[in-house]
Amino acid sequence: MEREEVIKIVNAARATGAMPDLRRADLSSIDLTNINLSGVNLNEADLYRVNLSQVNLGQASLIFANLIKADLVEADMSQANLVFANLRLANLKGAKLIEANLSAADLYEAELIKARMSKANLSEANLGNINLEGAILTEANFYEANLSDANLREADLSGADLRQANLNGADLTKAIYDQETKWDDGFNPAAAGATKKKKWLLF
Repeated sequence: MEREEVIKIVNAARATGAMPDLRRADLSSIDLTNINLSGVNLNEADLYRVNLSQVNLGQASLIFANLIKADLVEADMSQANLVFANLRLANLKGAKLIEANLSAADLYEAELIKARMSKANLSEANLGNINLEGAILTEANFYEANLSDANLREADLSGADLRQANLNGADLTKAIYDQETKWDDGFNPAAAGATKKKKWLLF
């Protein structure tokens, strides 16, 4: 499928008030920048190496989508459904994934430097060797996620749930956590290099 056909399908569906349907579409390696894909059904679509930088994918459905090596720099994927999506080696620097559902997604070696992921669901996701340096992960759910060898330097983990997560080899240097951050019993985040956020008292 070519870029022009994608635009035609999306615009035609929206003209009738319907959800644009691109399920199982082959969109690999094409440039989809400057197209509004919010709310679009992209379940099982092939988005290998696609250029989606700065694209609005808010509330889009990308269940089982192939996003290997996709360019998602500064894309808005807030509240998107990415359950079981394959995002290996994808570039999501500065992307917005607030309240996105990434449960059981594969983000091995993905780049998410300074991504905004507050309240994102990453339970059971494969985040091995991921780069989350400086990312905002407040209240994110990492329950049973694989974070082995992940870069979490200076990430904000305030209120995040990291119970049962695999943190073997993860770099937590200067990562921020607070009294609401959940860790496995016996895990010492300060010893791993993380910094506890100070709680200011109001008088």
